[in-house]
Amino acid sequence: MLELTIYGIVLGSIIALGAIGLTMIYGIIGFANFSHGEFMTAGAYIALFMVTGVSSWLGIPDNTFGSLSFGWRMVFAFPFSMVCVAGIGILFDRVLYRKLRAKKSGPVMFAMSSLGASFIIRMVILITWGADYCFYRPGLMRPALELPWGIKIRPDQILMLCVVLFLVVALHLFLQKTKMGKAMRATADNAELALITGIDTERIIIWTWGIGGALAAAGGILYGIDVQLHAEMGWNFLIPLFAAAILGSIGNIYGALIGGLTIGVAQQLSTAFLLPTYKLAVAFVIMIVILFIRPQGIFGKE
Repeated sequence: MLELTIYGIVLGSIIALGAIGLTMIYGIIGFANFSHGEFMTAGAYIALFMVTGVSSWLGIPDNTFGSLSFGWRMVFAFPFSMVCVAGIGILFDRVLYRKLRAKKSGPVMFAMSSLGASFIIRMVILITWGADYCFYRPGLMRPALELPWGIKIRPDQILMLCVVLFLVVALHLFLQKTKMGKAMRATADNAELALITGIDTERIIIWTWGIGGALAAAGGILYGIDVQLHAEMGWNFLIPLFAAAILGSIGNIYGALIGGLTIGVAQQLSTAFLLPTYKLAVAFVIMIVILFIRPQGIFGKE
């Protein structure tokens, strides 16, 4: 069980990255973005294109770092993919969602539009890469490290936790210490008051999409490193992402982090009693229970 808990923390950290972006978009812009899971998929596949395509053309060596399963190619692909998906999010906002805001469309219209955006991203991925499973580096999986109490964990997974911790701390410092971060927090608290006080809310929205897309891309890449890539991975993450955001209270990024870890651990622990295919149902059940018992989430106000 302890080993499953460790694996759950790894999975939960990936869910948390996506959930943080999802809850930021809802908290500042005010709608449920059903394309957020596909941002994770897009990030993973853009990194795949960089690792197996562009890096090879540029002559970047394919050597790995020690016991890790990747090397310099992934070092360059990781930030590039984050920037690209941030741009995709901003592009959808400028082309689609800004017009809906101008027309004062309701949340249902926004949700359906984001669902359409989700299908567009997935179809592009399917047309480009197909429906087969892909790997950043085909071959045998690196051996796991033996920890006390019989726990086994791969070096990749340890580094993944460090990357998530770095990104979360960086986001925290950005929101707390920078002028833009403080403006984003003010807009999330009261968008109309922020506009009256001179904050450029459209600029805040652009930053929100950019950060949310970048974090989602990071989560998708880490999941691809840990397991494998497939075109449906983002869609499969959608319920865990919403469950984590709801559990931690919509709009609360720290709650999304705790919610993501909780959902990840719960899903992994469930495999001790259920088939792994039921992990998604576990996230769905948790989401339903929270909506019934405490719809405002664990960090929400009464």
